[in-house]
Amino acid sequence: MAEKILITGATGLVGTELKKHLLSKGYEVNTLTRKKDNDPNNFVWDVYEGTIDADCLDGVNAIIHLAGEPVADKKWTDERKKQIIDSRVKSTELLFKAIKSLPNHQVKSFISASAVGFYGDCGDEILTEESPNGYGFLAECCKFWEDAVDQGKKLSLRIVKLRTGIVLSNHGGALPQLDKPIKLFAGAALGTGKQWTPWLHIDDMVEMYIEALENLKMENCYNACAPFPVTNKALTKAIARQLHRPVWPIKVPKKALELLLGERVEAVLMSNNTSAQKILDAGFKFKFTHLNDALKDLYP
Repeated sequence: MAEKILITGATGLVGTELKKHLLSKGYEVNTLTRKKDNDPNNFVWDVYEGTIDADCLDGVNAIIHLAGEPVADKKWTDERKKQIIDSRVKSTELLFKAIKSLPNHQVKSFISASAVGFYGDCGDEILTEESPNGYGFLAECCKFWEDAVDQGKKLSLRIVKLRTGIVLSNHGGALPQLDKPIKLFAGAALGTGKQWTPWLHIDDMVEMYIEALENLKMENCYNACAPFPVTNKALTKAIARQLHRPVWPIKVPKKALELLLGERVEAVLMSNNTSAQKILDAGFKFKFTHLNDALKDLYP
């Protein structure tokens, strides 16, 4: 079992929870961030400058790589798109460069985030890890990202990539954005409402990273989504039910969303009907397989 872990993106939604869980399980955890703080286990890197404190790898057996600019928070200008890709690709390259520079490193496993955006917009088609890379900016970004991560195989590392859907949590991510209009009595499905939305409770997301860490048979890519994806309309209705709010029978038209979001509408209207069979076959046990149970836990 790996005993010392390096996490990048440890201040993000998943990283914060994951660090807590790893420490509670007796792991030592190093983190890489942009700014130095008082934590002796926190190290500094600058992805765009290409600098990294190689001491972050001292005694580390596995790296969990979550770092990357948020995808949907700002307008997709050409510059922003480049940042979104570079923050993932260059950070991965920098980690591998640091590993190469230490002939006596102990890193065996490299576990990286990816996203279901890899498949692009696929309508009702059931998506397995064998499904091809799709079209559009998010699919292109995920391809560059995963290709960069796969370079770790040349360093004899065990590579695991978790293609994540929407992580449901009260502390950030998509759920507070999704429930805001519903709380304001303005809940409505987006676009056709028929697009498939793969989801995962934050507890299962954290446990999946720990499973990928401890289960040495896991390798390559896995859809990190609960076994039963739902449509956007069903998701909207399920959230509204928990909040005791109505959902309007009208839908927010694509044109209106385009005016509001520009190209980012791709991220909102993409349909990914993902299969969780591979992660189930690896022995992972979900705490929340059904959306209503996950939401009941998050809206007690």
